Amino acid sequence: MGDYRSSSHVYWRCKYHIVWTPKYRFKILKGNLGKELYRSIYILCNMKGCEALELNVQIDHVHLVVIIPPKLSVSTLMGVLKGRSAIRLFNKFPHVRKKQWGNSFWARGYFVDTVGVNEEIIRRYVRHQDKQDQEHEAQLSLQMM
Repeated sequence: MGDYRSSSHVYWRCKYHIVWTPKYRFKILKGNLGKELYRSIYILCNMKGCEALELNVQIDHVHLVVIIPPKLSVSTLMGVLKGRSAIRLFNKFPHVRKKQWGNSFWARGYFVDTVGVNEEIIRRYVRHQDKQDQEHEAQLSLQMM
């Protein structure tokens, strides 16, 4: 039962891979803003009783592998993560509010998938996402020449 958790009347293992983007996929999640977002996600996950296993903040999207207890829905967690992080970022970086149209920071939807037998592959993918993107961009620039 090492990978499973327990509550009063339930044994569970609920791991998810979640990806979401800023509105219009603006490339703004860099520098201090990216660091603050990274910190905010960990804090908000802990507040909701979740455990962030892997987190990778790219300049235009976020990857998160998280354990969510069965009493909390994925949509509730995403509402908290997107809503509270947007408020924190707007308060800490007021110039971002001007760039984001409609006064909303995040795009409307998100991607979610359960993590099963491929957990290590998914966690490695999230951990090394930026390296793969850089290699892909380098290959594209070589093809353009």
